[in-house]
Amino acid sequence: MRIFLLLLVLLCPLLLLAQASIPRLSQIDVQHYTFQLELSDAHDTIQGSALIDIRFLQALDTLVLDLVAAEAGQGGMQVLEVKEGGEPLNYRHEGAQLHIALGSPTAAGSARQFAIQYKGVPADGLIIAQNKYGDRTFFGDNWPNRAHHYLPCVDHPSDKATVAFMIIAPDHYQVVGSGLQLEELNLDHETKLTFWRMDTPIPTKVAVFGAAQFAVSRAGEVAGIPVSSWVYPENRTEGYQDYAQATEVLQFFIDSIGPYSYPKLANVQSKTRYGGMENASNIFYFENSVTGGQDHEDLIAHEVAHQWFGNSVTEGNWHHIWLSEGFATYGANLYIEHKYGRDAMAKRLLTERQQVLQFARQSNRPIIDTLITNWNRLLNANAYQKGNWVLHMLRHKVGERAFWSGLRAYYKAYQNGNALTRDFQEVMEIASGQDLSGFFYQWLYQPGVPEIGVSWSWSKKEGLQLDIGQLRSDATYTFPLDIAAEAPDGTRETWTVNIDQEQQTVTLPCDFEPQRLWLDPDTWLLFSAELKQMKN
Repeated sequence: MRIFLLLLVLLCPLLLLAQASIPRLSQIDVQHYTFQLELSDAHDTIQGSALIDIRFLQALDTLVLDLVAAEAGQGGMQVLEVKEGGEPLNYRHEGAQLHIALGSPTAAGSARQFAIQYKGVPADGLIIAQNKYGDRTFFGDNWPNRAHHYLPCVDHPSDKATVAFMIIAPDHYQVVGSGLQLEELNLDHETKLTFWRMDTPIPTKVAVFGAAQFAVSRAGEVAGIPVSSWVYPENRTEGYQDYAQATEVLQFFIDSIGPYSYPKLANVQSKTRYGGMENASNIFYFENSVTGGQDHEDLIAHEVAHQWFGNSVTEGNWHHIWLSEGFATYGANLYIEHKYGRDAMAKRLLTERQQVLQFARQSNRPIIDTLITNWNRLLNANAYQKGNWVLHMLRHKVGERAFWSGLRAYYKAYQNGNALTRDFQEVMEIASGQDLSGFFYQWLYQPGVPEIGVSWSWSKKEGLQLDIGQLRSDATYTFPLDIAAEAPDGTRETWTVNIDQEQQTVTLPCDFEPQRLWLDPDTWLLFSAELKQMKN
């Protein structure tokens, strides 16, 4: 997902509905959802039915699902009936949860299917709005836990399930959805049914459909995966050109990380509130991403990277969102490096370093911030740019071979499942043969970044002398600092100094008077520094 800064102050208050009743995540495991939704041009009310297959991990007498209840003037869903095996069940629906009294208590390990009929106007989650050309559209926009504004579900990233969407809509709409299209059926002269099914388990945050008037083009095929572009008819030429970049991006991540988990990749012009939303197998991009100038290659790379990290390997807990957003941000940088070279990536990293420093001045919080309960506050420079920098520094620490083999091993181990930061750390320790506990602690669980002051002098007798002080009063970091000096003939010599004290003095052998000194000349360190030359 890519966000715009203005979005952070515009996010809907309804997103403050935090995930309650977390213990139930260890009580049930949803296996499959089938959602049938009927859309109308006459009003915003949706008619919904859900078939939900659940495996019970514990004996229970009540099933709790997430579904926002209708409130006067605020939207929401009204449950009409709940059944199991054709028999009605008692239920209680209030707030954001549906409590279903089971007709008979469950046994641990048992599997049961429930049918729910409901209707209502989504207060959020499903965006029903005119596009920029005035045409009516419907777009699922579920992140972080907004699916339960219109879908009864377990709206948490740790519960992944297969999903089917059966969308009944006026026949002038094209419908795109998760997985493969299995059927398109004219029901009468005005209405049609479109059936999409995803047979790979995914979290609800990326299980969506979109309905609009689209122009659709096949952009190509990569490793047997069809890649398509879905754009507004008015943007047909420009959109096909812009979104065609996804084929090259998809090939890069397949080659670099591992097999793609889904049966297609659709790139969709949409009404998402985000810059891009990484929905599994059908990425939704903001309306004005289509320009005809291929101006958003990095956005496409970010969202395609999410298909591996965030969608297939999903963070098991919201507080570990850097495993999604940091990985996608660095994934885009890796693609830029692959296509345009190291200097192009370094330029982006320098910009991202400044974004991290600016955020750190405003909010002295760690990447893994367990105090946050409004998940949208996790969409910040810590999760994106700093998480990206952590991966970049990890690459430097363990080396190219261990970094890439570790990434591939991590993906292989947790593909179509869930992971936490400790899982990634363990995989990288195995790949590198290093103890990374200190590295992970200081960069992920400790707030801020290193701030250093460096004073230097040179003499023919002593060489290059540096006084290095860490300026933060709340933490002392350990990190390698690369220092480069330019000789009179324009050549450069580089040293690496291990910084692990609040104050330290370092003398480096240097037989020429430096014309210039650089800290971190090759852009491997997240830090801020004040550098000054001392007079002899």
